[in-house]
Amino acid sequence: MEILKGAELCFPKLLNTSCRKPTLHWSKAVLLNIVLSCVSLITAALNLLVIISVSHFRQLHTPTNILLLSLAVSDFLVGLLLMPFEIFRNMDCWVLGDLMCSVSWYLTGNIAYASTGNIVLISVDRYVAICHPLHYSTRITMARVKLSVCLCWFFAIFYSSLYMKDVLIKPGRYNSCYGECVFVINDIAGIIDIVLSFFVPVTIIIVLYMRIFVVAVSQARAMRSHVTAVTLQRSLNQTSKSELKAARTLGVLVVVFLVCYCPFYCFAFGVEDMANNPSTFFVVFILYFNSCLNPLIFALFYPWFRNAVKLIITLQIFKHETSEANILL
Repeated sequence: MEILKGAELCFPKLLNTSCRKPTLHWSKAVLLNIVLSCVSLITAALNLLVIISVSHFRQLHTPTNILLLSLAVSDFLVGLLLMPFEIFRNMDCWVLGDLMCSVSWYLTGNIAYASTGNIVLISVDRYVAICHPLHYSTRITMARVKLSVCLCWFFAIFYSSLYMKDVLIKPGRYNSCYGECVFVINDIAGIIDIVLSFFVPVTIIIVLYMRIFVVAVSQARAMRSHVTAVTLQRSLNQTSKSELKAARTLGVLVVVFLVCYCPFYCFAFGVEDMANNPSTFFVVFILYFNSCLNPLIFALFYPWFRNAVKLIITLQIFKHETSEANILL
């Protein structure tokens, strides 16, 4: 954030080593804090509803929903931890110490990488369901999906630890003054990270959904022209309308993900000093806002989510055997 002349020091006793307080007009600062804090709270609350829904109702214990549950967990952590950290880091002096600064950056990388991995897994799930429907039940099993989710989170943790080992070993090493919390990497490491954490996953996602789109269009044309070839009939019978609808819904999820993530990575690729650029805060928050939009997409396209939310907010889930309720109506 911009620091005005004459701004107060974060730590007045440390005259020569203290950062200056980020200074905005009080009305702008209050408005920004209120809006962004509300977004953070709404993000955490909506994703918590998704987590409770998929976890509680046994009818929702499907491979695809397990992937959505994993995505909701990462989005919930974005709203609960990452958004407040980002607001605090940019709207005021960092007074939580160097260790918490390092932890906040580590969690940021970890959760962001896990979110991207979850989107890739969702794309793979829809690819198999639409393009190889006859093999879906044997290839995409609950055991394999749970293992994939665990591996996704493990690699996110491992990659974050490797990528941020310097700041974890020596907290605060990149801070130029007390009251600052920044993370700096060299150009080569930054380019490698952008390629591995964004361009490679996005390429996989786009290729898979292009294939899904081609297959879905061919099936729709076959239905309209009443093609009766035996092999095509079998494929059409196996690929139900619900699968195609799920593919469209999750396609919207993927598009929203790309729209929210692309500005950040394009900005990171084109800007030399992100730490001191006032636009960084807003680009990062656009990325985080994706976590708020995901449950809204579920509410818009999934009747089961709306039905589950009604049972949750009316506290009916505490009644006996509500976990067996039919909410797919």
